[in-house]
Amino acid sequence: MKAKKLFGTNGVRGVINDTMTVDLVLNLGKAIGTILGPGKVVVGRDARKGGEMFARAAISGLLSTGCSVIDIGPAPTPTLQFVVPRLDCIAGIIVTASHNPAEFNGIKVMGANGIEVSRECEREIESVLRSGSYTIADWQNIKSVTSEKTAVRQHIDGIMSHIDTEAIKGRNLTVIVDSANSVGALVTPILMRDLGCKVISLNSQLDGSFPGRPPEPSPENVVELLRTMKSVGADIGIAHDGDADRATFVDENGTVVSGDQSLAIIASRILSIKKGSTLVTPVSSGKLIEDIVESAGGKIDWTVVGSVDVSHRVGEIGADLGGEENGGVFYPPHQSVRDGSMTSALLVDIMVKEGKSLSELVQELPVYYTTKRKMKIPAEKMEFLMTTLLDMTKDQNRITIDGIKIIRDIGWILIRPSGTEPIYRCFSEGPTQEKSDMLCDEGMNLIKKALTQS
Repeated sequence: MKAKKLFGTNGVRGVINDTMTVDLVLNLGKAIGTILGPGKVVVGRDARKGGEMFARAAISGLLSTGCSVIDIGPAPTPTLQFVVPRLDCIAGIIVTASHNPAEFNGIKVMGANGIEVSRECEREIESVLRSGSYTIADWQNIKSVTSEKTAVRQHIDGIMSHIDTEAIKGRNLTVIVDSANSVGALVTPILMRDLGCKVISLNSQLDGSFPGRPPEPSPENVVELLRTMKSVGADIGIAHDGDADRATFVDENGTVVSGDQSLAIIASRILSIKKGSTLVTPVSSGKLIEDIVESAGGKIDWTVVGSVDVSHRVGEIGADLGGEENGGVFYPPHQSVRDGSMTSALLVDIMVKEGKSLSELVQELPVYYTTKRKMKIPAEKMEFLMTTLLDMTKDQNRITIDGIKIIRDIGWILIRPSGTEPIYRCFSEGPTQEKSDMLCDEGMNLIKKALTQS
C-alpha cells in the first residue's frame, strides 16, 4: 500500500495531539537535521495552541543530530524567513498551520535562503522519517539553543528600506490592522506606526483559540474589521492570516478588496518599471491578472497552486514579482516569499505616491467576479476523485497543470484538491457574479458526480 504523503501544499499540518503529535514533530526535527544539517537552524512559532510544545520537540530533534538552534519565539513566517540567511543558518522551522482552523498546527521548513525547501527535499525528509535512519550526534557534539530578540526589528527595517517612508509619514493615514490573535500583531502594527500612520489594532492579543475570528482572512471572517473601518473613517484595513504571510485589504468604504485586485494594483506598478518583466502566478489567478500584466508590457509564468512552487519559480527565472489570488505577494527585492507586512507597505506606498484612496485604485481595474467553494471529501477518495474528474472532462477545453481548469466562453472553473485538508476546492470567474456563481455550481456538481463514481 502506498504510504500517505506527509508534506502538503505548504508544510506538514494536522490536528493537535491527533494527527499532529509531539512524536511526529520530534522525528521531523531529527529528519530535517539529518538532511539539512549539521549547522545552525532558526526555530519560531505562531500563536497557535501547542506551538511551544511542538517548537521544543522540533528543537530536541534538531539538537540530537548535532545542529544548534536559534529560537526567535513567536514570529510571523516571513520574519523567520527574513532572518534565516541573515543569521547565516542552514535552515529554518516555523511551527504554524497558517490559515487552518484553531485545532490544527503544523511545520514549515525553510532552506538556507529562507525559502521553503523544494519538493525533492520534502521527499528526502519524509524518506528519512519513515526509515528512522537519523543522524545521531556523539555526546561531545551536542550543541546549544540560543535566543534572538531582534528578528522582528530586522524584518521591519528590511521592509522599510524598500518604500518611501518620508512620503508616507507626511500623509498621516489611519490604518486598522486585524491580526487574527496571532503573530501579525508583532510586525504590521509596529511597521505602520513607524511609518507615521495612526494605527488601530484589532485581535492583537496572541491567543491560539482565535477568539476574535478564524485565522483565514476571508470576507465572511473580517466583519468586525469592516464595521470598524466605517465607524472610524480609516484609510485602509489590513487582515492577516495565522502566520501573517498573507494580507487581505479593506478600502475606506468598508469593502473587501480581493486578492486578485490587490495583486493587480501592485503588479501593474512593479512590472511597468521594466519592459518584459515577469510575474509568476498559479493557475488559480484570473483574467484580471492577465489583463494587468499585458497592459504593463509584462508576461506571466504559470505554476501549480502553492507558495512553495511560486517561490522557487521566482528564484529560478529571476522573476520581478510573484503573486497568488489569496493575497500572497512575493516581492524579490525584499525576499522571494509571501510577506503580508511587505505587501501592506507596498500598497500603502502606492496610495501615498499617487494620492489615491484604495477604492480609487480598485476602480481603475477591469472588473471580473469570482466565486470560491469547497467540499469535504472522504480521505480515502481524495486521489481517486481527481482521476475520475480528469476522465469526465477529457473532451473539454482545460488546463491540467494543477487540478483541472476548465475554460468557458464566459469564464473558467478551477477544481483542485487541497494539499492540507481532505477537501476539494472549486474556484470560478465570470463577467458577472451570477455567471461566476453558475460556473461554480457546475464545478461543484462535477465533484458530486465524480464522488458517486469514485
